[in-house]
Amino acid sequence: MGASLPPKEANLFKLIVKSYETKQYKKGLKAADTILKKFPDHGETLAMKGLTLNCVDRKSEAYELVRLGLKKDLKSHVCWHVYGLLYRSDREYREAIKCYRNALRIDPDNIEILRDLSLLQAQMRDLSGFVETRQQLLTLKPNHRMNWIGFAVSHHLNSNGSKAVDILEAFEGTLEDDYPPENERCEHGEMLLYKVSLLEECGFLERALEELHKKESKIFDKLGYKEQEVSLLLKLHRFEEGERLFRVLLSMNPDNYRYYEGLQRCLGLYSENGQYSSDEIDRLETLYKSHAQQYSRSSAVKRIPLDFLSDGKFREAAENYVRPLLTKGIPSLFSDLYPLYNHPGKANILGELFLSMEKSIKTTGGYPESEGKEPPSTLVWILFYLAQHYDRCGQYDIALVKIDEAIEHTPTVIDLYSVKSRILKHSGDLTAAAALADEARCMDLSDRYVNSECVKRMLQADQVALAEKTAFLFTKEGDQLNNLYDMQCMWYELKSGESYLRQGELGRALKKFLAVEKHYSDITEDQFDFHSYCLRKMTLRTYVEMLKFQDRLHSHAYFRKAASGAIRCYLRLYDCPPKSAAEENDEMSKLPPSQKKKLRQKLRKAEARAKKDADVKNEESSSTSVAKSGKRQVKPVDPDPYGEKLVQIEDPLAEATKYLKLLFKHSCDCLETHLLSFEVNMRKQKILLALQAVKHLLRLDAENPESHLCLIKFFHKVGELPSPVTETEKLVWRVLEVERATFSQLQEKSLIEANNVFLEKHKESLMHRAAVAELMYVLEPTRKAAAVNLIEDWVNDVVSIDGVQGAVRTWKLKDCTSLHKILEKTLNDHDAALRWKTRCAEFFPFSTYFEGVRSSATSTAFHQTHKIPGNGIVNLNTGETSALLSSNGRLDKLDTLKDLHI
Repeated sequence: MGASLPPKEANLFKLIVKSYETKQYKKGLKAADTILKKFPDHGETLAMKGLTLNCVDRKSEAYELVRLGLKKDLKSHVCWHVYGLLYRSDREYREAIKCYRNALRIDPDNIEILRDLSLLQAQMRDLSGFVETRQQLLTLKPNHRMNWIGFAVSHHLNSNGSKAVDILEAFEGTLEDDYPPENERCEHGEMLLYKVSLLEECGFLERALEELHKKESKIFDKLGYKEQEVSLLLKLHRFEEGERLFRVLLSMNPDNYRYYEGLQRCLGLYSENGQYSSDEIDRLETLYKSHAQQYSRSSAVKRIPLDFLSDGKFREAAENYVRPLLTKGIPSLFSDLYPLYNHPGKANILGELFLSMEKSIKTTGGYPESEGKEPPSTLVWILFYLAQHYDRCGQYDIALVKIDEAIEHTPTVIDLYSVKSRILKHSGDLTAAAALADEARCMDLSDRYVNSECVKRMLQADQVALAEKTAFLFTKEGDQLNNLYDMQCMWYELKSGESYLRQGELGRALKKFLAVEKHYSDITEDQFDFHSYCLRKMTLRTYVEMLKFQDRLHSHAYFRKAASGAIRCYLRLYDCPPKSAAEENDEMSKLPPSQKKKLRQKLRKAEARAKKDADVKNEESSSTSVAKSGKRQVKPVDPDPYGEKLVQIEDPLAEATKYLKLLFKHSCDCLETHLLSFEVNMRKQKILLALQAVKHLLRLDAENPESHLCLIKFFHKVGELPSPVTETEKLVWRVLEVERATFSQLQEKSLIEANNVFLEKHKESLMHRAAVAELMYVLEPTRKAAAVNLIEDWVNDVVSIDGVQGAVRTWKLKDCTSLHKILEKTLNDHDAALRWKTRCAEFFPFSTYFEGVRSSATSTAFHQTHKIPGNGIVNLNTGETSALLSSNGRLDKLDTLKDLHI
């Protein structure tokens, strides 16, 4: 390194390297310029200067200098190494690996390059290369602990756990007295636990338990030791020892649900589906009663029996569990009991229990069969629970009565307004839900969670601008939109993107969805620093778990929603491409002169407003980007803040296919993945890929109406194709003929007959009837009236549901909304859509979509009452009151509110 230079310049070259490592970039550049004055063709100095320039955001110059340096000295391992580091900084890992390999051809024993190469191989999951590189590092430096551990981990990741165990045992053999120095003993204990987990993973359970007992004195993590031991005992079916150990663990933490589950397994009292015999229930009841006496302050020991008890015993246990929580005023009680609503009969019992407690509190002031008096707040929390109970059961009118009674009792509890907002959202009144959420927010302006709930409700009501301003109350001053992006606030970006998609603003929607996708790429990149850190700190079990998590990262629901949203945007862009500038000019030329003038004025005003906003943002960002040291931290300006360039793409389907591949790889068992695949490939005329999507849909859920729609539409489309001409087309045709015979739904049936059979099978379901009606219109356009009648003739029956007081109707608001869109857009029958809307407005009186009589869309009472809420806080939704609010959302100019009454 710098060997071809005279001693003075060689020392300067070492100074460049040291300055780069200590981030003293100006000093390094000065030293590089000094060398280059005398030796302008010195390749390694040129490369190091380029690497230093890269760190001060001069990337184009950096690449030019590094390439020039490499050209001047092609056989220098330093130049190739620097070129690899440059690529690594830009996340071009495959190119960086190529550069490192070229460097190693010149200097095969360079430890720095080998170490950097191993990190990239771990990042890219080149596991066989990772094993090879770690072995080479161990050969070069066998006295370094990290090289032993890295070699073992590489074999573990490469699915060779037994080899990893052998390597760790060989490493232990190199230690004096089989024990490391005093300052490394905690890390050594972690390594031993990792070794035991490896033996367990390989199936050597007896050996793992023996090793664990043998090294007990050397393991510092005693809780981890006990949990590992009990896991091995369970797998070895040594239940008596496991039971004793689980009881010890419960004495340490009596609220750990996993310990109770393990104890039940040891006693033979655990069921995966939650079904138990009467004898098992008696034994479980006895077990938890004894634990309740031993751990009287544990909530888990009182909550778990509610899962297996039933009838009278369940009611008694539930009452004993909820009474102290209601007295204390625990808002999360309903969330705690929510899973019980999936158990038959328990929702009814809970409803009756809380109604009886409400009646008793109102009449006697105490619980039933109790002489003590309860505080007044207990009634509020009972009403609070009942409101959520009826909301869960779909009885929104009763839920609103209960929550209004609670608010009238104690109008200062924020949770009451939040729950009322949620009830209104479920009932279909999104505007009123947003107003109530805003009212709750104004009651505590320092509560970030309540602010986030308010923002979510506003986005659901498509009030994006207002939601953005409300979200900014908890961001740093300056470029607040970038602050939300930097915080990786994915729920906001998803909700905002969905709102823009509903409103048809595809550019902005894509901007939000692609931001979420970028966050997941960043999370994937963030693992890079842990490849060396975890090996150094010996957090090996957590490190391996982190790598497994990263491998399934893109199967997370947020990524799935973002990718699906982006694909839907691209499908819309393909179906309705945006107009070009020439087309817009042609349309403008057809307008009369007066309208032309108005349109031009409108466009000029919009451009001026956008320019002013951009200037204000630039000023704010420049004023806040100066650090305490006086140095300016410049952030790159987004050239396309509204996603206008994202919609100006030549091939939307090609962009959609990129995200479809990711969904296929990570969410193959999700129905929506294959529905989108069908839509994309049918538009691309990829017949066999569309057929593959149909087969996946039928494999996942053959009775789903969407699956049936895709199946019939596919073969209907295939039937309309022209006769095959080329050999490829003939081959595809033969494949389709063979595959059609494999579908049981179509065997010896025409598409119309298959559609009728599906109707007979699912005639009691509204959405299945809608799918059949849509296909009826597709297959026989002349039968449009029959298709409409098939939907309209269905009656909204009254049924009895567990937990519901009285009976409720079977139709769901979401399904009825979808049907209205089918009638209006797919069947193109506006009269039928209007009749359906009128009919649904009766069933869903709170729905703003159907303009129900009790919704905020038609109720004048709502608009009057929400000008000045009952708590005396002015609502942000009204333009008149926005001037009263300061930048943090608090009320200023209180003199203007002196006439308000609380």
